[in-house]
Amino acid sequence: MPESHTPTVQQLFDLSGRTALVTGASGHLGSAMAAALAEAGCRVIVASRRIESARSAADALGGAQHGKHLAVAFDQMDEASIERGFADAAAQSSGIDVLVNNAHEPLAADWRTVTGDQFTRQLANVTGYFLLARLVRDAAVARNAAASIILLGSMYGEVGSYPDAYEGICSASPAAYQALKGGTIQLTRHLAVYWARDRVRVNCLSPGPFPSAQANPEMVTQLKSKSPMGRMGAPHELKGAVVFLASDASSYMTGQNLVIDGGWTAW
Repeated sequence: MPESHTPTVQQLFDLSGRTALVTGASGHLGSAMAAALAEAGCRVIVASRRIESARSAADALGGAQHGKHLAVAFDQMDEASIERGFADAAAQSSGIDVLVNNAHEPLAADWRTVTGDQFTRQLANVTGYFLLARLVRDAAVARNAAASIILLGSMYGEVGSYPDAYEGICSASPAAYQALKGGTIQLTRHLAVYWARDRVRVNCLSPGPFPSAQANPEMVTQLKSKSPMGRMGAPHELKGAVVFLASDASSYMTGQNLVIDGGWTAW
């Protein structure tokens, strides 16, 4: 490509004219990622289980599309709800170019107490990721458009957790969660190779320790001792990564897992 046609860095990261659907966008990390996409020029469709929460989060978003961001409600643990929510999102927009599969139904039960039904339901989070990703892929192909799909993994899809960081404090690292996030990373690879020729990129974003303000302070202290940086992540520290994966800055990247963990998995 002649140098005169080579896009600038600013052009590569620019999401103007694109629409992103972000699930769980009213939550701790989802709100930061939705804000990042909006700031990069994207029109964001905020998805949450409650339409009131989705509308409030959408109204709070800035960027060039401020006041034009959209809201839909659906439960990613329910296939019919996913289909209704996607149909609503598609009807309100001219097409979805970016999907951030971030919604998550948590589970507090650890390996000692988790039931088979609870374990299976936790794995249904990735079922929801797959179903929604397929809807976005199919719609993009139907309109002959490219798309970027981002699944939310975790450092705990790459490595096991330190038992002493949680022992006697809380069950914040359940076995079912580890299985879920490992499966999410592998699903990313599988979909990426099947959908690459459709111009639909699929990547995974795996945060490390990003506890919310409500997290057990004793657990947070223990987690800090396990981190090479000696601190926890702040939600804004995912903003650059999600814009990178959503934009043309990562146009030759698919099937990969981008880990933002303060060096945790480098030990």
